[in-house]
Amino acid sequence: MTSDRPAPALALIRRSSPLTLGAGYLTQVYAVADAEIQKLRHDPSELFTRALQPAIWLLLFGQVMAQVRGIAGGGRYLDFLAPGILAQSVLFAAIFFGIAAIWERDLGVLHRYMVSPAPRSAIVLGKAASSAVRGLAQAVIVYLLAVFMGIDVTFAPANIAGVAIFIAIGSALFSTFSLIIACIVKTRERFMGIGQVLTMPIFFASNAIYPIDLMPGWLKAISSANPLTYEVDGLRTLMLTNGTTQYGLGFDFTILAAVTALLVSIAAHMYPRLTR
Repeated sequence: MTSDRPAPALALIRRSSPLTLGAGYLTQVYAVADAEIQKLRHDPSELFTRALQPAIWLLLFGQVMAQVRGIAGGGRYLDFLAPGILAQSVLFAAIFFGIAAIWERDLGVLHRYMVSPAPRSAIVLGKAASSAVRGLAQAVIVYLLAVFMGIDVTFAPANIAGVAIFIAIGSALFSTFSLIIACIVKTRERFMGIGQVLTMPIFFASNAIYPIDLMPGWLKAISSANPLTYEVDGLRTLMLTNGTTQYGLGFDFTILAAVTALLVSIAAHMYPRLTR
């Protein structure tokens, strides 16, 4: 007499199929991301405070620098500046993301993550995904400011989708970099100091507020190794009606994706050290 039940070995294979494992992994990523997003829902005022920074840059800095001839290569400087300020907003929000991990360690939340069956990479990707949500919220704010100021942004669906992809991957990149810093310094005071030291060089050594052609040779070399440069180039191409790319959208995306994958791998390896 035969049984309709699959043999134990076959059942194990079915449970361990790549599709099942992949779905389980994505579920774990979503669970971590959702826990982080809940914090934003409970404190939406954070979005308002973060809206002040791009508003100041566009309304004050942009209006003044627009009077400098030639800085935008013959175009309107505010059009040139808006994608750079969007990238800056994403950078500034993501680069301090690691301090939340230090808070979680002090509150005991991180230890619960460490004893969970979720792979460390799923935890890192979940946190990166929640950072991407914050970055997309920043994009809505910058788009509203751009419309208010008459900046020539496009609302073509394909362009909007492309902007969302570049914002998400840029947020993931810099938030993961932030987690690595948190794993190294391990204290809030040191993290804040290092975060403040890093943000301005990353921002100014990019094409966010002036063209690379205006930079001296040594700064051009640094800018070419700066991931923010490729994020700004992609955003400038997709966000503006007559946007142009210096490196190509495919190259921009490849660089950002490769750096993000490398940082996720490093962060997943280092994350347990934060508890020590």
